[in-house]
Amino acid sequence: MTPAPRLASSIDGPPGDGSVIDRLVAANRTYAAGFVDPGMGARPVLRVAVVACMDARIDLHAALGLELGDCHTVRNAGGVVTDDTIRSLTISQRALGTRSVILIHHTGCGLQTLTEEFRHELEMEVGQRPAWAVEAFRDVDQDVRQSMQRVRTSPFLPHTDDVRGFVFDVTTGLLREIDPGI
Repeated sequence: MTPAPRLASSIDGPPGDGSVIDRLVAANRTYAAGFVDPGMGARPVLRVAVVACMDARIDLHAALGLELGDCHTVRNAGGVVTDDTIRSLTISQRALGTRSVILIHHTGCGLQTLTEEFRHELEMEVGQRPAWAVEAFRDVDQDVRQSMQRVRTSPFLPHTDDVRGFVFDVTTGLLREIDPGI
């Protein structure tokens, strides 16, 4: 599938043509001019939550054949399952009816090049240690397994029987399922 054309005039304008955010807001005005309220609620039609890395190379909706309203999407660095991810999934399941969770990590993830030393360096630079862990990893398959285990064992999530994990290949666009090893 070919990606949608970018709004070159509103996003890729010359450097003196306003900030990136100004260009994004201008693009939104264009979008809103033709926007029609789809009249849908907040409950995802497919009752699924997708947890994935924030990597800009992954167009989740296109990669999974999803439409607006089909799923909840939770994205963060690495697509790792953190306390905040569990918070979002808990709200998704308990308040908004999702029942399935798909976890998507990817090849070539930036978290594979970091270590927890990143936190120490940040503390030295700003004078305060971050309260969060970097969640760096070397083995993407093992990190997917760890994320599946975190979801499956959370006491806050009532629906943990349909939790599956995948690695998205950023060069082919294909998903590879990870055996949970349980």
